[in-house]
Amino acid sequence: MTITRDDIRAAVGAGKISEAQATAIVSLSDARRGARENLDGLDEPFELFKGFNEIFIVVGLWILYAGWSGLTGFSSFMTSNPEGPLFIFALIGMGTSCALAAYFTVRRRMIAPSITLAIMFALSAMQAGFVLGTFITDDQQGTVLIASLFCAATLLVYWLLFRVPFAMFLIALATYASAFALTSLGGAELGSYQDVFLLSANASFAWITLALGLIGLTVALRFDMSDPHRVTRRASQGFWLHVIAAPAIVNTVALTLFQQGGVGAYAILLAFLTLMALFAIVIDRRSFLISGIGYVVALVTLVAEDGTWAFILLLGVFLVALGAFWETIRGGIMAGLPAFPGKDRLPPWTRPRELQA
Repeated sequence: MTITRDDIRAAVGAGKISEAQATAIVSLSDARRGARENLDGLDEPFELFKGFNEIFIVVGLWILYAGWSGLTGFSSFMTSNPEGPLFIFALIGMGTSCALAAYFTVRRRMIAPSITLAIMFALSAMQAGFVLGTFITDDQQGTVLIASLFCAATLLVYWLLFRVPFAMFLIALATYASAFALTSLGGAELGSYQDVFLLSANASFAWITLALGLIGLTVALRFDMSDPHRVTRRASQGFWLHVIAAPAIVNTVALTLFQQGGVGAYAILLAFLTLMALFAIVIDRRSFLISGIGYVVALVTLVAEDGTWAFILLLGVFLVALGAFWETIRGGIMAGLPAFPGKDRLPPWTRPRELQA
């Protein structure tokens, strides 16, 4: 009888073994059989739902949330002082989300309902934070700061309780909002949406975006390197941090270069994206690269010039080719790189056949 990775995941879900033990077992198995020999497709794991029953439950949860929001919102604004009821209802919403997560996340191990409940918890936490902010200050930026900090802190507690990987994405969003609100409170002004990513703007939002992106990337790499075979939730937590860290890093530089314009700026941008692609290949994270470049495409279409569409066309060709030969390219790069700290903690790779001879 052969024990599969599904068996190991089931053992972790049932509490028979820990995630660290699961990683150790898989690492030993791969060491005996050859690096990643028994992984189907050598692909980056990604799963949003396990079956249509999860979608059925998600639809029910959103209908439930819509009814609850409508009922409580109408009831609150019918009173002379709606802040108090809104705060109480928000706390009830947070508690209900936790109670449902105890069943759907902890007991049933469902993916899509767990993501939905994390979002609902975040919305309720943000509502409670805004009400709390209005109690403390009359300043709009101060209210946003308090609401964002409250949301980030409570989401961190939620993650510690249920370890929902998607909660990492929400925590990062709340942290971004807190940093921007704190900067605005300090006197910086956001003239337009482009100032968030434009290093040449007078505001400091772009530098904050870049710094937070690098912090998010660092945390994501810590998750990745603790689970190089990606069989536990730590890999999924790293996935969602990569998704939000990449746009913050890549687009801050990309939009600045697009604003400068000219062949030189496009050449520098192409070189920068190539370096980002090499980094994504080394850490074996397609999500990091696709979220970064995808967001670049979304942004540059807003400032489209004569050469922009040709540049986007080249990006598309580059991504298709890279996706088709990802493992071969990665095997060659990793085999050619000298030993460096942490290389043995990255996902294993397969040497191309021409290099094995």
